Amino acid sequence: MSDLFNKCTAFTRADDVKAAGFYPYFRPIEQNEGPVVRIEGREVIMAGSNNYHGLTTHPKVIEAAEKALKKYGTGCSGSRYLTGTLDLHIKLEEKLADFLGKESCLLFSTGYQTAQGIIPVLVNKGEYVISDKDNHASIVSGTLLAKALLAEFLRYKHNDMQDLERILSSVPLEASKLVATDGVFSTTGELVELPKLVELCKKYNARILIDDAHSLGVAGAGGRGTASEFGLAEDVDLIMGTFSKTLASLGGFVVSEKPVINYLKHHSPALIFSASPTPSSVAAADAALDILWAEPERVTKLLNNADKMRKGFKDMGFNVLDGKTPIVPVILGDDMLVFKFWRKLYDAGVFVNAFVPPGVPQNLSMLRTSYMATHEDVHLNKILEVFGDIGKEFGLIS
Repeated sequence: MSDLFNKCTAFTRADDVKAAGFYPYFRPIEQNEGPVVRIEGREVIMAGSNNYHGLTTHPKVIEAAEKALKKYGTGCSGSRYLTGTLDLHIKLEEKLADFLGKESCLLFSTGYQTAQGIIPVLVNKGEYVISDKDNHASIVSGTLLAKALLAEFLRYKHNDMQDLERILSSVPLEASKLVATDGVFSTTGELVELPKLVELCKKYNARILIDDAHSLGVAGAGGRGTASEFGLAEDVDLIMGTFSKTLASLGGFVVSEKPVINYLKHHSPALIFSASPTPSSVAAADAALDILWAEPERVTKLLNNADKMRKGFKDMGFNVLDGKTPIVPVILGDDMLVFKFWRKLYDAGVFVNAFVPPGVPQNLSMLRTSYMATHEDVHLNKILEVFGDIGKEFGLIS
């Protein structure tokens, strides 16, 4: 007889990797100083965090969170729609809209939730959402929800503008369309081919949604994101993002024209039926944005750190994906090799992320490294040294 839980008892892959001593996930961090964390009682260089500017431990960010906690308490106990809107929410929305050059902004309680609060609300029955095949799971979730509500859902090959045009040209020109894409793709660190995408969307009557989760604080003037990077801020209709990376907190946002944000405020179930972002998380994000705004040189330091590591890995002979972001993937290709290499790195005092299928395509298993503006040469040189020693031990480089 079939039982709903049969799939759970049959799942042994994680246990097998644990038994072999190579399991890299759910390691509890006991103390976080930014570039260095404490795990299992020892200090480890963190080369896997999305804390791109190291602001989670910045004194001004912590102070802002503490003040908000004392003034407003631990939570809002309601949705933004009813009793959950604070002056803090309004202040941060206005500041983000100003920073990104848009008319208006709306906050959501998590970054993952944000796409679900936008896509199925804007794209209705008979309308089209067109998505990059490598988009983050949050966009995938939002597009699938739109499909369930009878919108048309189409996907194009990853960052392939020729394939995007093939799909756009197959849809009636007069039909309403939304093209959704990551600005920086979270696994590989690639930037979207935005100039061509904008050209095609203008040609085929489509609106554009860019997810700047990994772009804010990374790309563009002063870290203003993907559209700014290409000088196309006025040509992108919606920009969404998260606070959990550059802004050192938890939550999400979208910026756009005032009528669009007003419509989302009054029609988005993800907003209306969720408790609003907590006071301390909003205050922390606000303080982090102030720091980014006042210190744009942080972006230069961040990208210089990543460039140093990208070049260092390549010079040693590793297979590294090219990019212009803090995400620097080292491709190994084999799942167990990734797990074994990860364990050696961890034992040597370096923490990175192990990415294997289905999180990445077959034969693209990787150690995804990512960097912070607060990494110093002593950290970066140690990471390169350890990678080099283990690479030689495994015969991957000479």
